[in-house]
Amino acid sequence: MSSSPVQDRPQVGQITLRYWASARALVGVGEESVAVSGPVSLAVLVDGAVERHGAGNRLAEVLASCSVLLGDQPVGTLERADVTVVAGQSVEFLPPFAGG
Repeated sequence: MSSSPVQDRPQVGQITLRYWASARALVGVGEESVAVSGPVSLAVLVDGAVERHGAGNRLAEVLASCSVLLGDQPVGTLERADVTVVAGQSVEFLPPFAGG
């Protein structure tokens, strides 16, 4: 019997959150590890980041506007509540960039 890649991933552990550009400036760090006891939604991770770092700043607004990568895969237009993240994965928050 073969197992799926998701089943092979640890259920308890750390998820790495990486913040770029304005998100990094608002959070104050480029990367943090979040302990999880099982799979969580991307929405839960975003809410946690805002709770930890967003008091009095625009972090919720910036994270809402970010393109998000789960590992190296874009989340795209999926609802964040429907995106499951498991221990061992990384999430990258890429704010829109200006310029030309």
